[in-house]
Amino acid sequence: MSITIFHNPRCSKSRQTLALLEENGVTPDVFEYLKSPVTVELLTSIVTKLGVNVRDIIRKKEAEFKETGLDNQSLTDAEIYTILVNTPKLIERPIVINGDKAAIGRPPENVLAIL
Repeated sequence: MSITIFHNPRCSKSRQTLALLEENGVTPDVFEYLKSPVTVELLTSIVTKLGVNVRDIIRKKEAEFKETGLDNQSLTDAEIYTILVNTPKLIERPIVINGDKAAIGRPPENVLAIL
């Protein structure tokens, strides 16, 4: 089964998580989500695999969080997904996917549970 990392090479936690995977003998498919298009279907699948709400994968400390209106608690999930697709910088990172499981690498060791 292939393992994929939602990766931002400029993020230290993302780089640490990728290194941790490689140290554990895993060569993941690297998906640079800031360069490649992200779809609502892909994000929905990831949220399901994480077992969380879509709001749990939002980077709330980014300036774009308020600029895009994501701080509005009355937004529907569909509206949130649309904003995340259009502003992928707001997607929490790194996310590692292994089959029907996923984990957010904060801290990086979190991903070891799904290997």
